[in-house]
Amino acid sequence: MAYDLEEQEQLDELRAWWNKNGNLVSWLVLIAALALAGVEGWKYYHQKQSIDASTKFDALRELGPTDTKAIQAISGELIEKYSSTPYAGRAAIAAAKTNLDAKDSKSAKAQLEWASKNAKEDAVKAIALLQLAALHYEDKDYDGALKTLEEKHDAAFDGLFADLKGDILVAQNKLPEAKTAYTEALSKLDVEGHYFQFTQHKLEALGS
Repeated sequence: MAYDLEEQEQLDELRAWWNKNGNLVSWLVLIAALALAGVEGWKYYHQKQSIDASTKFDALRELGPTDTKAIQAISGELIEKYSSTPYAGRAAIAAAKTNLDAKDSKSAKAQLEWASKNAKEDAVKAIALLQLAALHYEDKDYDGALKTLEEKHDAAFDGLFADLKGDILVAQNKLPEAKTAYTEALSKLDVEGHYFQFTQHKLEALGS
């Protein structure tokens, strides 16, 4: 195919540009291709992780409360190998309950602390904080319990956090502060729920 003079000049300029920059362009294209492959590979890895973790968590849920060793084994695997998935935090909560049933409060606290910091779901983090604060409360570590309740959490749990705070303040004989906490809890809890009634009874028991 013959080119006119202007086209030939453009082709010559293009060849000259390519001779000068072609190597760089090739590298840029290769890097872009590798980056895209990396992104797709990362997506595939996370998808596979999520699927595998879901399968293991389903197996965990099928276990009975007395299957302590199996629960601890599967939970430990989810926490160690699948921490990037939501199932790890849920598994930590399940393991904590199992350890509590086995009278191993120390391990339960460790798992709840892990969930409160690493769980991917805000609700799971809040549940972990609540349960951890409750354990401190039962151990009469009231300062530790109150400090745990001060941690940032999902606002949907504000009522439960305030209710437990009221219980701790009552145990410390700080009744005016406890009333304030219970009053706050009532403003956050569902009026039709059982917790609302329990909190209301506790507030009424403190008197006016």
